[in-house]
Amino acid sequence: MKTIDYIPTSKIERATKLVQTGAKVGVNYLKYYGEKMVNSDLTRDKLNEDNAEDIYDGLKSLKGSALKVAQMLSMDKSFLPQAYVEKFSLSQFSVPPLSAPLVLKTFKTNFGKTPYEIFDEFNAESRNAASIGQVHIAVKDGKKLAVKIQYPGVANSISSDLAMVKPIAVRMFNLQGKDSDKYFKEVEDKLVEETNYLLELKQSQEVVAACKKIQNLVFPNYYPEFSSEKIITMDWMTGKHLSEFTKLNTNQEVAAKIGQALWDFYMYQIHVLKKVHADPHPGNFLVNEENQLVALDFGCMKQIPNDFYTPYFELIDKKVINDTKLFNAKLFELEILRVDDSKEEVAYFTELFHDLLSLFTKPFQAETFDFSDETFFESIAALGERFSKDTNLRKMNGNRGSKHFIYMNRTFFGLYNLMFDLKAKIVVNEYQKYK
Repeated sequence: MKTIDYIPTSKIERATKLVQTGAKVGVNYLKYYGEKMVNSDLTRDKLNEDNAEDIYDGLKSLKGSALKVAQMLSMDKSFLPQAYVEKFSLSQFSVPPLSAPLVLKTFKTNFGKTPYEIFDEFNAESRNAASIGQVHIAVKDGKKLAVKIQYPGVANSISSDLAMVKPIAVRMFNLQGKDSDKYFKEVEDKLVEETNYLLELKQSQEVVAACKKIQNLVFPNYYPEFSSEKIITMDWMTGKHLSEFTKLNTNQEVAAKIGQALWDFYMYQIHVLKKVHADPHPGNFLVNEENQLVALDFGCMKQIPNDFYTPYFELIDKKVINDTKLFNAKLFELEILRVDDSKEEVAYFTELFHDLLSLFTKPFQAETFDFSDETFFESIAALGERFSKDTNLRKMNGNRGSKHFIYMNRTFFGLYNLMFDLKAKIVVNEYQKYK
């Protein structure tokens, strides 16, 4: 794979790149409509493929928050055309890495030394490159290490990148009113946290200490003496990426064991620690030779405040969902319904969220749940299709829900998708034995 010698960091350079990408997408649409005039049976598949290719190519050279948005979108399999899901999922662990000279310069800036002066061995060629940083192999005192290096300029470009994305998001999701800023602020704050590797180091050590008792789940050790705000060092962990494992695996017993470990890991964090690893994509998990789940990368941790946690999980209870008065009260508590809503909006969004929650909370309604149940995921896809075609939804204020929904929903979307890929049957409240 080609390496990158330079990442655009100024607002003008990054805006120019996004404008160029937008122009390519515009050309793709013109081409599609021209061909559609000749062939009325033409589907949008080729258009989606071309757009996904051009958008991904534009974002991967920018790296940072622009690429992180693609990564977040790739987890939302039910609401995006397949071409986008496939292309954007590459941002999870397959993007062009920094060149060796740029890697050495980054090290010198952060440690005042080259990696060759710190480690016994260091490979300047990246093994994995993602949205915010890339990973190199090093050896110290006979121990094989993974050294993650942050891309230059990523932290400084977050605000300007999101400012460029904001007008598109406002139109796409019909966010009306000034208080929509709270959503963008939540994303910006989380992305800023992800660029602070000293915070990630602290969070990683805390998660490892709290969750290492969970069966069939292992973590790397972390090394503060070889870490800084832009570089983090941990054990090198071997195994297959979770997506690779699910493609090759034929043993459902093993899949169920890994799925249970993954589920317990998330339920324990959410219900016991009240904070969660809000980045559950396949690139953050490996399956090792002992068929254990290896959890990596704790840069994106979401704290769950009690005033959100309580009503959010009360909506798992069928009695609450099916009690009109109670359900209505919870929707107001979670800012899904607003005091300035019209009667029509209250009725519309109450029905919409009743349908949504009745479906999404199914994994919590019994002692066990089978994530190989294709009808469950087909129902989610059908619901997504219904929303995308609903003209009433586009007319209403889409500015709905607490800011905490962004990363909580992202966590559950990602977790459900990983569980479906594993086709795992799990015991829902098994995590309680670790309390």
